Amino acid sequence: MAARKGTKSIEVINRRIRQGKVVVVTADEMTEIVRAKGPARAAREVDVVTTGTFAPMCSSGAFINFGHTKPAIKAARVWLNRVPAYAGVAAVDIYIGAAEPAEDDPLNRVHPGQFKYGGGHVIQDLVAGKRVTLEATAYGTDCYPNREMRKKVTLDELPYAMLMNPRNGYQNYNCAVNLSKKTAYTYMGVLKPEAGNANYSTSGQLSPLLNDPYYRTMGLGTPIFLGGGRGRIIGPGTQHNPRVKRHKKGTPLAPAGTLMVMGDLKQMDPRWLVGVSILGYGCSLAVGLGIPIPILDEEMAAFTGISDEEIFTQVIDYGNDYPKGQAKSLGRVSYAELNSGTIRFQGREVPTVPLSSRVRAREICEILKEWIQKGEFLLDEPVEPLPSA
Repeated sequence: MAARKGTKSIEVINRRIRQGKVVVVTADEMTEIVRAKGPARAAREVDVVTTGTFAPMCSSGAFINFGHTKPAIKAARVWLNRVPAYAGVAAVDIYIGAAEPAEDDPLNRVHPGQFKYGGGHVIQDLVAGKRVTLEATAYGTDCYPNREMRKKVTLDELPYAMLMNPRNGYQNYNCAVNLSKKTAYTYMGVLKPEAGNANYSTSGQLSPLLNDPYYRTMGLGTPIFLGGGRGRIIGPGTQHNPRVKRHKKGTPLAPAGTLMVMGDLKQMDPRWLVGVSILGYGCSLAVGLGIPIPILDEEMAAFTGISDEEIFTQVIDYGNDYPKGQAKSLGRVSYAELNSGTIRFQGREVPTVPLSSRVRAREICEILKEWIQKGEFLLDEPVEPLPSA
């Protein structure tokens, strides 16, 4: 890594935010600034770089308290719009996962399953202000005698609703192809046989963790854009793995870091939390996530100046190798190639399909930029950094 020259503190940057003097640019803009002026000058001129991503993130969900009933109930089984929620937390505390399908979904018995409605859709409906049917059954106790209840609820009527996502914002991810002779229905989307397409799901130079590859500015307490509102990083995600091969500029060449995040669901917007149905695979939730990165020194300027031409991922066969747990790299491609619409793979041109939205990612970067410029969003030093080795 480059030497850490020209240091600047978060305290100084926050002072500039409060004074209206802060210089904020998006990740796209920083790439051009570093290319034109170099990281040293960029570090002197820029205070904050905003990053963003918008894509399906299955490891998402919400903790909800639905309030005590009369008579009181200790819920054992709970459904929201017929989607099961986990009730083994406390009497009226539940967790609904984005990937949970509706109770009566035929799943893949009719293949490929459509998975029309699930936990991610429930979360979007709640945030959109829709009324959701809450049902619960119980075994009854002396203090909680009620054995069943059913009512319509809105997000505003719930005493507590917190988006709590165990694994979001993957730092790089595989490019998926299918080398088998039949169509593969995967969490990376529909893959045509014999490498008929190549799917990927990262916003490249806009993506938060690709702009801070060693997690210098991220950790417990870091403020973020989450689902259209404000949230926090609360730790590493459930598959956080910083120990992967990296490019000379620090970016990983395979799936690496992840984030556990949380935020008040009542602040959020259905534009940035969207229920997703993945054909033949299941339900999910597309999440809008953005992180402002303080430019503390020349090294951070260099990191945030990364371009799609300098970010690479591996090509993995999801038709044969991945299902067997024997995934191996079949080659390396840059995000510039992926974003061009085709990649060169095994001697021929293969069309590429993004699962993430660069248009939405850029919009998140601009929203965060505006919040900071208006003095509505301050940065914080992480209480505990994410594990980096």
